[in-house]
This record gives sequence, C-alpha cells and structure tokens, in this order.
Amino acid sequence: MAAILLVEDDPLVRRGLELALTRLGHAVGTAATGEDGLAALRSSTPDLVVLDLMLPGVDGFEVCRRIRATGDTPVIMLTARGDDFDVVAGLAAGADDYVVKPARPTVLDARIRAVLRRAAGPGEGVRTHGDLRVDTTGLTVWLRGEQVSLTPTELRLLLTLTRSPGRVFSREQLLQEVWEHDYLGDSRLVDNCVQRLRAKIEDDAGNPGYVQTVRGFGYRFGPL
Repeated sequence: MAAILLVEDDPLVRRGLELALTRLGHAVGTAATGEDGLAALRSSTPDLVVLDLMLPGVDGFEVCRRIRATGDTPVIMLTARGDDFDVVAGLAAGADDYVVKPARPTVLDARIRAVLRRAAGPGEGVRTHGDLRVDTTGLTVWLRGEQVSLTPTELRLLLTLTRSPGRVFSREQLLQEVWEHDYLGDSRLVDNCVQRLRAKIEDDAGNPGYVQTVRGFGYRFGPL
C-alpha cells in the first residue's frame, strides 16, 4: 500500500479518484488547491503525489517545482490535454510521469506502482565512472564526493544507462525499461528526464560527458 497525496480542484474527479485508489489498496489524502497541497506536504511525507496541472492560485507547475526544490517525492501529473505544451512544461518542472484526463483508475494505479518501483533497483554494488559514483545497493549517487539528489525516475534512468556503458539505448527501450510503459512513441518523457539528469551530474549540460546523445538512435552512457 502506498501513501498518495491527490491534489485536484474538481470535487467530482477528486472524490472519484480517491475512492478508486483506496479500493486499489492505497492510502489517499487529498487537497483541492496548490496551497493546500503544499501545506499537506509540509505536515506529512507521502510516497507519491498525483497532481492536477490546472489548479487555481498556485498551479500544478509551480507546485511541482517547489516539490523538486525541497525533495525527491515522485510526482505524476494529471493533464486535461495531451498537447506538447502541458506535457513538456510539466515534465520540465520535474514530474516523473503523466496521465491524460479523464484518468482511468486502473491506468493511474499502474503508473503509480511503476513509478514507485523505479527507486528499487537491483543491489549489486558500486559503479564508478570518473568523478561519478553510483551505489546500486544504497541507491545513492555521488559526484566528486558530494551526494546528488535524484528523483526515483532520474535514478532509474541512470541505473539503466550505467548498467551497460557504451550501449546505445533507443528512446523506446528506455520507455519500457525505466517507465515500464507498454506503448511506444512518447519520447518527451525520456528527453525531459535526460535533461534534468544532465543538469545534476554534468559539468556542462550542453556538452555532456556522461549521458551522451547518439543522433537518430538514442542515448548512451560515457565516458568511452
């Protein structure tokens, strides 16, 4: 059972998802505004936040940015549209995944469980790559002796890439291995997560030495 914070302003949607997720085994707390959601996060630590983007007052984008500024709690955003602006902006703000409304509870539940599994990588030891140290047992990352705070999705992406340095992973392969999506074609999840990961582990995110782009194919982990 996971502790979920659902931040949704529509009372019918909020109540419907709360009941459905509770029946599916989760402990669900709710908030109707961004301000109430942030207050709830200050008083408790949920396993995951399900966050509507179009909130009154402090919107979901800002709520997500504030969550990311203070911690690594996973975030799944709810968007009324699947258009590029909402999705890319939400992912850039730090969301781990998204579900387009109307959200089917079984789909949302599957995404929740997949996101929560991302932090549980296989324990095997420490991988050292230049100044970067990835502890796959303790699930911690260190850069030049300083611990790097990664979200579960960013960590799962790094674990996947460092498992086979030099191997080129297509975006479709990363979607299946990191996000556990059974559909192809949504490269926005991959590209935005790569950008966020680079911002945290690269000396120059515009000229990356670790997470390298292979044009026309995907990504690989260096240095080679």
